[in-house]
Amino acid sequence: MFLYHSFAELIEKANEQDIKISELVLADQAEFMEISQDEVFSRMKNSFDIMRRSATKGLRPDIRSVSGLSGGDGHKMHQFAAASGGIGGFFCTKASALAIGIQEYNAAMGKIVAAPTAGACGILPAGVITYMEEKKLSEEMAVMALITAGAIGMVIVNRATVSGAEGGCQAECGSAAAMTAGALVEMAGGTNEMIAHAAAIALKNQLGLVCDPVAGLVEVPCIKRNAGGIMIAIGAADMALAGIQSVIPVDEVITAMGDVGASLPHTLRETALGGLAATPTGMAIKERIFGK
Repeated sequence: MFLYHSFAELIEKANEQDIKISELVLADQAEFMEISQDEVFSRMKNSFDIMRRSATKGLRPDIRSVSGLSGGDGHKMHQFAAASGGIGGFFCTKASALAIGIQEYNAAMGKIVAAPTAGACGILPAGVITYMEEKKLSEEMAVMALITAGAIGMVIVNRATVSGAEGGCQAECGSAAAMTAGALVEMAGGTNEMIAHAAAIALKNQLGLVCDPVAGLVEVPCIKRNAGGIMIAIGAADMALAGIQSVIPVDEVITAMGDVGASLPHTLRETALGGLAATPTGMAIKERIFGK
């Protein structure tokens, strides 16, 4: 399944055929999996449908996690977006609301799509759904953008990692932001090269981000990091669409992320032994939930 080791390779193959990255990946996956392109598309469409349901359910005001640490903030953000548009405007505030809500739904044991992980599951759907709805684009465009995002994820898996336990939150929220930035550029009509620059810019803006879940739960600070991740993805996509290029190519950024992750101490790789998890408040929360 993990066919791609280099984004440069993806761009070269797609440009040779004068097609989008999503079109190349759709054909490649169908051949590799020995199924039709329609079936590959249908499977991704099913994932997109799950993303949309989780976004809707995550915005309910009564959503709560079992721990009691999270719930209701996605609804608050969505109400704020509707009322004032927020500092970043309605689009950004709505995307943040969806990112928060989907993560809160995940914390409440709702069904989500790991994109690429459960801890980063709010970023990609928040970006794609918001852009599709606000620009009144077709579901087909959204699904094809998810295929492009999947290709970015494949390269990251092969060159580095998407595991917080292995590479810190840069590997989870950082990868998700890179995937989302690339998807948004495709939906906006950007070139294959712009997709690569957007992914690089998004990922390098989260290099070194640690994984320090309070009480070992995927809630604090994970949920709000998803909201931050979608903002980084939107900014990276805008920069790439404006013609701004990443000085360091995306493949090298991904490799650097893997190297940085390997350099992080184990206390900052999902063990809940360092960072915010080790603060007095973090330790008190852990004791309250799990006892001494």
